[in-house]
Amino acid sequence: MKRIPSDWDYYAKEYRWLTRSNLQEVAARGAKTVTIVTDSLAKDGDTVILPTVDERLTALLSVVPGQLLAYYTSLNKGLDVDKPRNLAKSVTVE
Repeated sequence: MKRIPSDWDYYAKEYRWLTRSNLQEVAARGAKTVTIVTDSLAKDGDTVILPTVDERLTALLSVVPGQLLAYYTSLNKGLDVDKPRNLAKSVTVE
């Protein structure tokens, strides 16, 4: 678990307590955590704080930080970001 980074987006207020509990459990096991939130509730691990917007737009706003996190993580690991592995297994072509 210690080598697996964990990205947490929790902006739905009704589930925030549950997500925070799960985040703390993963962090307690030694995983590196990154949280993407709309306020400063996340105190564990690294935090990306988004501006507060209408709750219906929050998920859309979190896409860019999530993509940048994935991009720079791939570069850091020496992976080819233009040729992701196992993509064909998860994408259905119609």
